Amino acid sequence: MSGIATLGNRLYRGEASYDIVGRKRLWYIISGVVLAISIITLGARGLNLGIEFKGGAEFTVPVKNATTASVAQAREAVKAAKAEASNVTIVGGDKVRIQTQTVTTNVSNAIGTSLAASFGVSVNDIKVQLVGPSWGSEVSKNAAKALLVFLILVALFLSLYFEWPMALAGLVALAHDVLITVGIYALSGFEVTPATVIGFLTILGYSLYDTVVVFDKVKENTKNIASGSRMTYSEAANLALNQTLVRSINTSIVALLPVLSILVVGVVLLGAGTLNDLALALFVGMLVGTYSSIFIATPILAYVKERSVEMQSLAKRVANRREKAGIDGAEFIVPVASVVTPAGPRQQRVKRPRSSR
Repeated sequence: MSGIATLGNRLYRGEASYDIVGRKRLWYIISGVVLAISIITLGARGLNLGIEFKGGAEFTVPVKNATTASVAQAREAVKAAKAEASNVTIVGGDKVRIQTQTVTTNVSNAIGTSLAASFGVSVNDIKVQLVGPSWGSEVSKNAAKALLVFLILVALFLSLYFEWPMALAGLVALAHDVLITVGIYALSGFEVTPATVIGFLTILGYSLYDTVVVFDKVKENTKNIASGSRMTYSEAANLALNQTLVRSINTSIVALLPVLSILVVGVVLLGAGTLNDLALALFVGMLVGTYSSIFIATPILAYVKERSVEMQSLAKRVANRREKAGIDGAEFIVPVASVVTPAGPRQQRVKRPRSSR
């Protein structure tokens, strides 16, 4: 841990640096490939929507030891009731969950009776959930509204607290996170339930939190930068990324450990389906959110800002100054926290190559 702390201090002071912003094309290619796979998977397979969204009936039958034979047994029992099972899964090793299309009450009773006879249990022990298609459609609309309201509030917050380029970069990163997470859901075939939607909204909030932390440091490093000539906006943004890099990684690890425990204990040992839906969305989303806040949001922000006349003029002044002074690389001033004088922290001028690691 002391080595990580030392690295964090060196990154903060600029003594070590990873050229994250300068290698933005590499991060864009990686994200582009993953996004392409996600979009193709969504188009080819689609999402496995739960009955809460599409409507239908769900029967949960308690068994002593559920096996693959139990799945085939359940399908035959539903077929005997003049219906068809759309999905049959084993939950926790001691339950068989059967889903069908929307059925009438009489057909539902017939399926329950057939399943009870096939598995040798009481009809009262079978848990039945009936969801109408209109209710499922209403849930889908509410989920879409919640996501839209969230994105509008995010755009307003980032625009007011920071500036519109940061709002744009933040929204692109959020869209990046949602598409990849949804694509992984489509690829894995996991069922999308209301718990999944809650997980999506949670990871968006987490991703936004991490992005705001980085942007706040970028804002600090770029304050009045246009009036100087020491470093470009991209270099200042890259410095902010390096200064918050270790913190972002540590925060992500601490946040992922409880989610991993939910996946292992709640899903593998307890076989809780709702925990399965929520934990997968959180785990994938947090990983993608950490990546996007570091490798996507800030490079996009730097690209947008560098297009402005003001920042292009700054870049020319920085290049001219370095050419005259014979400086090969970025030069900046950061506070040395370990040396404090009566007037406050002493400052240290640091020079480093532009692409040093």
